[in-house]
Amino acid sequence: MVAASAAPARAQKAPASMPSANRPILIKGGTVLTLDRSVGDFEHADVLVEGGKISAVRANISAPNAATIDASNAIVMPGFVDTHRHMWLGYLRHVLTDGSFEEYRNLVQRRFGATMTPEDVYAGNLLSALGAIDSGVTTVLDWSHISNTPEHSDAAIKALADSGVRGVFAYGNPQSPTGKFWEAKGHQFPGDIARLRKQYFSTEDQLLTLYMAAPTGGPEIVLPAFKAGRNVGARISIHVGMGESGRGGLLEKLHAENALRPDITYLHCCTLNDTEWKLIRDTGGTVSISGYVEMLMGHGNPPIQKALDLGIRPSLSLDVETTAPNDFFNQMRSIFSVQKNEAWARRLAGDKNPPAFLKARDVLEFATVEGARANGLERKVGTLTPGKAADIILLRTDRLNVMPMNDAIGAVMAGMGPQNVDTVLIAGKVMKRNGQLVGVDWKQITRLGYEAQERNYKNANVPRKRV
Repeated sequence: MVAASAAPARAQKAPASMPSANRPILIKGGTVLTLDRSVGDFEHADVLVEGGKISAVRANISAPNAATIDASNAIVMPGFVDTHRHMWLGYLRHVLTDGSFEEYRNLVQRRFGATMTPEDVYAGNLLSALGAIDSGVTTVLDWSHISNTPEHSDAAIKALADSGVRGVFAYGNPQSPTGKFWEAKGHQFPGDIARLRKQYFSTEDQLLTLYMAAPTGGPEIVLPAFKAGRNVGARISIHVGMGESGRGGLLEKLHAENALRPDITYLHCCTLNDTEWKLIRDTGGTVSISGYVEMLMGHGNPPIQKALDLGIRPSLSLDVETTAPNDFFNQMRSIFSVQKNEAWARRLAGDKNPPAFLKARDVLEFATVEGARANGLERKVGTLTPGKAADIILLRTDRLNVMPMNDAIGAVMAGMGPQNVDTVLIAGKVMKRNGQLVGVDWKQITRLGYEAQERNYKNANVPRKRV
């Protein structure tokens, strides 16, 4: 288990200036992007939060007993939803900015990952989760293929809980020096998911939910994980179509075993064949694209247009902070640029039936609405809909990168960055206000990060180099 000194990551009490957890919150006078087409968007409106949920979205709400947050210089919208992030890498940010996927496997997985302690995993997950909240990501799927022992899994879950993020814990395989996870000593994958379900995920009425992160390999590797996850009612996430190794027709083989169902999110999908893409569509699966990493690490061209051609609206994900920036603004712009470039290229090549251009609103929906759906949380989050959880971000419009604002959707997608994230609410709790995370013990967080970094470098026998 994680040492007691590792917690709590947050102060027990929020500053006095923060609204009480039991008091309604009125977010007043903002430009409101609900991203719910039935509710609509508003140039000026209020959002009322009661009991951790959105109770009303309209102009001129009267709530005299509510704490008021002035949103007159802000865009109010749903928090971003990440459908695939390896959060145990939180203190290994940018360790492999120039690296390929093969270099990532050799250094990050087989050396750093294989020698991580549970304390290291706690630190990595905590740093990654707080970084997500700080940049406006309120829900994140932790693709946790660091279950070297049951204690490693416990540490990852504890960090998610301590951070306050809405987390989807995707229980994954261990790491080993050979890359063959079944050779790792002390692991209990995939069977330990039954214990995790009983111990941490016995109810759906909480911030943390459970997925199965199925390993990559042939059906003999994949199917036992599928079975273990489904036995406890966990949805499934799996990497497919990555580089040359992703051309083996895995989904056709799994389909032959009747294993493809609507409970699967397929990650990357860059080198899948046409039959596999149709299988995803026809079996009701969801797709997660990590455009920045896919282009940099050799997975293949981000398949945004392929998904759209088949009527699939993808979600977005960060993947690895060893290589990618930790915010969703970069993810949205990567996908927007890739699709636009492909559509223009086909026009320039004389295509008489080129694809339609993505709109900025489409990409915002990929980062929120579709993320919630892929994470199995569309009834809770993804839009500012009355009755849903109050996972809300306020983005400042009086900053030089977007001021004076002309178009709200365009400003978010094309102009903003983490510096615009002023306020973050998760389940109605204020997690960030006035540009600062609330109640975070920065001295402790810093100590945990540097101690884990030093310990992991030493255990992995990797020389330190900052320049």
